[in-house]
Amino acid sequence: MIFYGKQSIDENDIDAVVEVLKSDFLTQGPAIEKFEKCVAEYCGAKYAVAVTSATAALHISCLSAGLGKDDILWTSPITFTASANCGRYCGADVDFVDIDPSTYNMSIAELEKKLQAAEIKPRVVVPVHLAGQSCEMDKIYKLSQKYGFKVIEDASHAIGADYKETKVGCCKYSDMTVFSFHPVKIVTTGEGGMVLTNDKDLYEKLVLYRSHGITRDPKLMTGTADGPWYYQQIDLGFNYRMTDMQAALGYSQMQKVNEFVSKRRYLAKRYNELLKNINGIQLPDQNEDTKSSWHLYVVRVDFSKISKTKNQIFAEMKEKGICLNLHYIPVHTQPYYENLGFKGGDFPNSEKYYEEAFTLPLYYSLTDEQQDHIVKSLVEVLQ
Repeated sequence: MIFYGKQSIDENDIDAVVEVLKSDFLTQGPAIEKFEKCVAEYCGAKYAVAVTSATAALHISCLSAGLGKDDILWTSPITFTASANCGRYCGADVDFVDIDPSTYNMSIAELEKKLQAAEIKPRVVVPVHLAGQSCEMDKIYKLSQKYGFKVIEDASHAIGADYKETKVGCCKYSDMTVFSFHPVKIVTTGEGGMVLTNDKDLYEKLVLYRSHGITRDPKLMTGTADGPWYYQQIDLGFNYRMTDMQAALGYSQMQKVNEFVSKRRYLAKRYNELLKNINGIQLPDQNEDTKSSWHLYVVRVDFSKISKTKNQIFAEMKEKGICLNLHYIPVHTQPYYENLGFKGGDFPNSEKYYEEAFTLPLYYSLTDEQQDHIVKSLVEVLQ
């Protein structure tokens, strides 16, 4: 069976984890800082904070940005629910900005129009780099300066991606950037995430929220420390600490990140060539300022030209040994968000995308022969 995504683990990765298992530290040890420094240097950011998941990373990013009750967070409807849920965890309201019908990222035109009309402006905007392609971050940054909101890039799909000759994660156009290291992502730690920032104050808050709100730094304490054993809880934080085993795996994976991304770009280009003349298929569009890391390869089907339903396409492809997927169901149509007042028709571009889109397999170890089989099978199913 060919799945839509899978991790790529080699002997170096295994050896790195085994080395930690034989060491003095399984958690809160030197592997964490080593991994954080590696990712920060790769992306060109000053600080990095490793955590248990990208969801945890989004949560503490929102808290560090000051998001709370009576505030509002805006994000894209086409994302995993965590991009919106992080606002709800902080007690804030959530709203959405419809997608650009070409790139499937947050529409700048819709964002600007919504900002102009909104009586209550967002405290935080979370642009989502869908499939590994950066949003138009320079334009979002300019709007953040005009309207006074914090920008948290949800780059869960986009480690290794480029935007305007900079690496996604450098935080040139944002306050913080979040990465995911889930197994189907480009780089994996099993489960895990990270926040990058160039702001020291935000960094100190992120570190605090990651570990129960506890500090051993005398500069952050109230009063004088009782001794070298002393710590203080100065805020309400969480246990979002990554283990050293995960960090060691992540550091080992980061040594291959350019190789991983290069292969994905090769496969995406090859899909473009193989699928370009297939009736009813719309290929993913790329903004000229971006170089996607291609976490996902999403196509859309014009069902007015195809005699099959989406369910039939999924089922018949699975019969041929190929598991498709769909990224994503619009968040505002989930029952939890419908109970908050959202409804079908609120964000038409996102809803039309959902009706037409599906994700083809794409991962580092996918071979040309497997890709040929995927395309041949898709053509047979569609025709």
